[in-house]
This record gives sequence, structure tokens and C-alpha cells, in this order.
Amino acid sequence: MRRDSKAGCYMIGVVAVRYQIHPQTLRLYEREGLLLPSRTDGKTRLYSEEDLERLEFILSLTRDLGVNLAGVEVVMSLRTRMQKMQEEMQQRLEGYEEKLRAAGIEVDRPTFDKPLKPTALVKLTPQGLRKRE
Repeated sequence: MRRDSKAGCYMIGVVAVRYQIHPQTLRLYEREGLLLPSRTDGKTRLYSEEDLERLEFILSLTRDLGVNLAGVEVVMSLRTRMQKMQEEMQQRLEGYEEKLRAAGIEVDRPTFDKPLKPTALVKLTPQGLRKRE
């Protein structure tokens, strides 16, 4: 198996019922590279909590926003690149802050009441756009 076997895992039938989709849809998402569930020695697909979060994101794109699978792939790729860029920026920022502290300069970072969610989607409604909570 590719992932920690102690992580919460669900079989394909359970995931299909939970999200009201056909198991073939999950298999299609795997063939397209959108989902990569781990496998048992007997080749049974096991979906982790991380896989379910990814599936929820895919379903929100397809169901709520009407994005096709090619578009989902592009969005997921851009999302991954954005997360990597954010991590790089965070590392650089921490490096600069450390240099400032070493020079005796106090660093004061702003704090936010709620953490920002880079994956928040905007849902289209008859009244216009609405940010998803």
C-alpha cells in the first residue's frame, strides 16, 4: 500500500453511497489521475480522508460549477502549483524574518481571526456570485 494503513479508509462501495455517485465514476476519476486511492494486496481500492476531501472538491467543481473533467484536471494542477508557491513564499518569509531577528530587528506579523482558505470556491446562484463558506 502507498499510504499509512492506519489512516481511515473506505471501500469504493461505501464512498459511492456516501457521495451518491456510481462506483464507475470513481474508477473513471482514478483512470484520469484525479484520484489515487491506495490498494490492498488483493487490489481493493481504499479511499483515505485525504482522498475524500479531494473527491469533494472534484464534485463541487463538476456539480456546482459545471466544470468538465479536463477543466477539473487544470484546476487541480493549478491548485497544487499554488500550494507549492505558498509553501515556498512561507519558507522565504521565515528566512527573512530570521535574518531580521539576528540583526536585532523585531518582526511583527499580522494575525487573522479566521485562517484564509485558498480553496474556497464561488458558487453561482440566480442572485449572482456567493462565496462558499
